[in-house]
Amino acid sequence: MSKPVLHKVRVIYGDTDKMGIVYYANYLRFFEGARATWLRQHGRSYAEIEAEGLALPVAEAHASYRAPARYDEELVVEVTVGEVRNASFRFDYRVRRDETLLCEGHTVHACTDLFGKPRRMPDELRRMLCG
Repeated sequence: MSKPVLHKVRVIYGDTDKMGIVYYANYLRFFEGARATWLRQHGRSYAEIEAEGLALPVAEAHASYRAPARYDEELVVEVTVGEVRNASFRFDYRVRRDETLLCEGHTVHACTDLFGKPRRMPDELRRMLCG
């Protein structure tokens, strides 16, 4: 498992539902922001990866909700790299408010060309993910 990268999120009013808590699907947006932060902190933006003809679409997403988050709270998303395979890999996430675990989950990403055709993971990306 890789060293965790931390991504801060401030809950905006539009992130909440009628009950005043973060709508469940918005955690996937928080995961996406954390992934982008992870990539940038490891030397590459997603835009740079795409410019080289590689896409990393989400093939699977999972989230388990433990406690609610509300408007204007600051959350921290911890992201690490899980399993790395020949043409896919996994990011693992833990969303916290202070010491309270709110949500944990993962996304699995396939390596494809820009037309969606599967391809083997480039060595540079593998080195970045495996640290």
